[in-house]
Amino acid sequence: MTEEKLRPKEVAHPPRILMLYGSLRERSYSRLTTEEAARLLMGMGAEVKIFNPSGLPLPDDAPETHPKVVELRELVLWSEGMVWCSPERHGAMTGIMKTQIDWIPLTSGAVRPSQGKTLAVMQVSGGSQSFNAVNQMRILGRWMRMITIPNQSS
Repeated sequence: MTEEKLRPKEVAHPPRILMLYGSLRERSYSRLTTEEAARLLMGMGAEVKIFNPSGLPLPDDAPETHPKVVELRELVLWSEGMVWCSPERHGAMTGIMKTQIDWIPLTSGAVRPSQGKTLAVMQVSGGSQSFNAVNQMRILGRWMRMITIPNQSS
């Protein structure tokens, strides 16, 4: 095998990062935190898209052809890495955050759309300093075969 075949392919575009947040409130701190992280990532040269979860149905309560499901799945396929940010509610990530994750398919043909993508996790807490939401998201990311970075933010 020649040395040329062993070299990784050069990427001709900026890193593609999909950002998900877990609150629908008008003044959502997880959305604001996500927007600030997106600003920083774009400043470092990444191409960033933020998915707005408003209108996303519960899993199994709508077909996969629902426009919000299609939008989310297309963004997952487009992305090379993701950032997930959720508030902590009742000691866990929010339902809307889990709903987004649950709509990401485990397989698409013979491919797992999340496999090999980088994942960063963040949470916003109102009060006590806990890491339950980021710990749960980290476990889900690893289970989805994502490369979950060791640093986390709360």
